[in-house]
Amino acid sequence: MSTYLDYNATTPVLPEVAQLVYKLMLEEFGNSGSRTHEFGARAKALVENARKQVAEVVNADKSEVIFTSGATESNNLAILGLVEYAVQQGKKHIITTRIEHKAVLEPFEYLGSLGFEVSFLDVDESGLVDPIQLRHLLSDDTVLVSIMHVNNETGCIQPIKEICEILAEHETYFHVDAAQSYGKLSDDLSNTRIDLISASGHKVYAPKGIGALIMRKRGFIKPPLKPLMFGGGQEKGLRPGTIAVPLVVGFGLACELARKNAPQWRSRAQKIKASLIEELDKLGALYNGQNTSPFVLNVAIPGVNSESLMVALKGVAAISNGSACTSSSYTPSHVLTAMGFDEQRISESIRISWGCETDELPIAQIISKIEQIKL
Repeated sequence: MSTYLDYNATTPVLPEVAQLVYKLMLEEFGNSGSRTHEFGARAKALVENARKQVAEVVNADKSEVIFTSGATESNNLAILGLVEYAVQQGKKHIITTRIEHKAVLEPFEYLGSLGFEVSFLDVDESGLVDPIQLRHLLSDDTVLVSIMHVNNETGCIQPIKEICEILAEHETYFHVDAAQSYGKLSDDLSNTRIDLISASGHKVYAPKGIGALIMRKRGFIKPPLKPLMFGGGQEKGLRPGTIAVPLVVGFGLACELARKNAPQWRSRAQKIKASLIEELDKLGALYNGQNTSPFVLNVAIPGVNSESLMVALKGVAAISNGSACTSSSYTPSHVLTAMGFDEQRISESIRISWGCETDELPIAQIISKIEQIKL
């Protein structure tokens, strides 16, 4: 059976998390909105405990956590939820990067169609934005800056601390898509200059279909978001619908485990990465991006087509050549394109990603398959 090495697409659910979710589905199945009996009260208490567990990852208050279906919904709520406020204030300038996930780029494109001015931060082969360019782009009309923390394709870790310093004296709202870092590389996310943080359960060993938007208050004032859906008062009126208690509680436990174990996870992941790089160096590998996460490697091997390699590795390792959300598309990666790589470099690039349960990689088998198809 293949070794699963596509953790940036999704992670397995930790056994203790899966057991808790299963128990809640069968035994603690109350609706957290039901206030007339103990089943509802128990469900509400479990949800509030999970809210606290999620908040503690980034030193937020539990009242600042809004549960969603995942980072895509959180991104949309953070971006599109500001429209009414932006129009009222006459501030219709927004800034993002060219390497964001589609769940950010497409809402920005939509706002552009509504008359918003959209500015993009560039990247070079490092895959990193230049905070100085952000300083130059900021204006009195800038209502939102949205920059992902860790890129889903390359693993590049953006300079969030420096960006927060530049935004310190500006009123614009700052949103960070932290799908790839929440619970794993969370230190920078504790910066109180970050107003909005998107997280996804299935990137941190919780089930799919659950996530959160952290809405930090400025003093006692929360970000002026408006709901995108209507039909109930759940989640402070921002996200109507019955709360998926088992998923929420499972996400909470996953966050608690991540907060406690992240240092060990990072250390083990870095050793795995170093061992892989040592062998790939012998093949003349070219690495895409700098300052990258210990959990991922985006690499081009000259003379080895990524599609051919993925086929050759079937039964050995499950890898990818880009975002899971666009894996059915044969268009070149917009991330690697923005970094300035040519089509050949992009066509030879693969993404290998691992997680907390990965003990070792089948490196010898991977290298053998590469050598077999190398031109």
